[in-house]
Amino acid sequence: MTLTMDPATTGQFLDPNIWAGKIYLNGEWVPGSGGDIPIVEPATGEELGRAGMATPADVTRAAAGAAAAQKAWAASPHAVRAGVLRKAAALLEQHAEEIMDWNVREVGSVPPLAAFALHVGAQECYEASALPSHPLGQILSSEEPRISIAQRVPVGVVGVVSPFNVPIILGIRAVAPALALGNAVLLKPDPRTAVTGGVMLTRIFEEAGLPAGVLQLVTGGADVGEAMVVDPNVRVIAFTGSTRAGRSVGELAGKHLKRAHLELGGNSAFLVLDDADVDQAVNLATWGSFLHQGQICMTVGRHLVHESLFEEYVAKLAAKADSMAVGNPATEHVHLGPIIDANQRDRVHRLVTESIAAGAELKAGGTYDGLFYRPTVLANSPLDAPAFCEEVFGPVASVVKFSTDDEAIAIATASEYGLSLGIVTADALRGYELAQRIPSGIVHVNDQTVNDEANTPFGGVGASGTGSRQGGAEANIEAFTETRWITMRRTPASYPF
Repeated sequence: MTLTMDPATTGQFLDPNIWAGKIYLNGEWVPGSGGDIPIVEPATGEELGRAGMATPADVTRAAAGAAAAQKAWAASPHAVRAGVLRKAAALLEQHAEEIMDWNVREVGSVPPLAAFALHVGAQECYEASALPSHPLGQILSSEEPRISIAQRVPVGVVGVVSPFNVPIILGIRAVAPALALGNAVLLKPDPRTAVTGGVMLTRIFEEAGLPAGVLQLVTGGADVGEAMVVDPNVRVIAFTGSTRAGRSVGELAGKHLKRAHLELGGNSAFLVLDDADVDQAVNLATWGSFLHQGQICMTVGRHLVHESLFEEYVAKLAAKADSMAVGNPATEHVHLGPIIDANQRDRVHRLVTESIAAGAELKAGGTYDGLFYRPTVLANSPLDAPAFCEEVFGPVASVVKFSTDDEAIAIATASEYGLSLGIVTADALRGYELAQRIPSGIVHVNDQTVNDEANTPFGGVGASGTGSRQGGAEANIEAFTETRWITMRRTPASYPF
């Protein structure tokens, strides 16, 4: 498959003449105070364009502008806000081919994943379009002769920090509901995926008719993220990224008395019980471990297989890994594209080699060519081997055996992470009952761990998150509004003094 996108082509929706070297402040594309940086295609090293970089001073300006614009946006009729979200969804679908091309080249996604991300992105907007008309309050009982109401109101300005790996979904799932509920948004994408994660979303809402200032694009590094967290105009932070970075964001947000919704790392367990079909389990495991080069927070990292199936499972998973094509997803039909950059590739390889040194058996992969890392299978990994107990964020499957359900539960719960869990069994109720004993924000019985739908609450426990959720009406309303108590009397109350 050869993609035709030319980043230098003008006249397109993502025409670089609009955004090259710029950020988006108060409805205008302006040069970032931090200059610009190259947008590099990981598969080839080619420069696709240049992204504008913000500074903390830009964040201050953006937050003030967002706070000023938010009031009128929140006061607009619910049908107006819903219409903007529906138009945004339609624009994502209308420009799908161009956006997909950017996603494949800038992020390194294989086309099926890019298409899935666009589908979910559009659905996030459609789902969010129902929020403006959703009931946003309750009538409460009162001991006094008055009407007592609990009303959900916008928080004001929401700061959204999105990562490089699936930037369409991981940006829009916070941006869309926050806007729909009457908030303004500051969006900071990872600079490595500034177009797919930032420019594209900004252009979508610009063309959808969102008023100037309600969405601000401040692409930048850690200093820009920190400025967003500490700015007094930003009341809620929606952060998706590593657990290490999330701890810092949460600590800083707590210091400044603001909410932080943290969707963090994972090291998902995949349990293959003694009654499972091995071929079905391997099919699930291959997708769960190797999709998008393992650069997904929900990726299957830990394969726990009953001892009676272990040897067959390892052999078939390794054979599958060896058969997979790795290469440039923009020009070849491949299963895996490139790792995002050399630093991440080197980290993946270090975890693999250290795990082998610790006693894990290399059954497939463990090698790379440039940024193309072969899908890797490690068997009989010690439970403290780095690739087993840490989030790898690469195409590495560590497989261990267990003899009883209790032993499987003990291994699965030993991790600090608790994002997604997969269980394969001929008895779905057995899988459900077992899952009740393993802390996890997401559970899939007879499926792998990488799933996402726009109407479902998403988030983890433990080191995978603080328990907050995004997705679905109730979770999004909880995330991006505050509760106000209101009472009304026919005549003023009378007090003894």
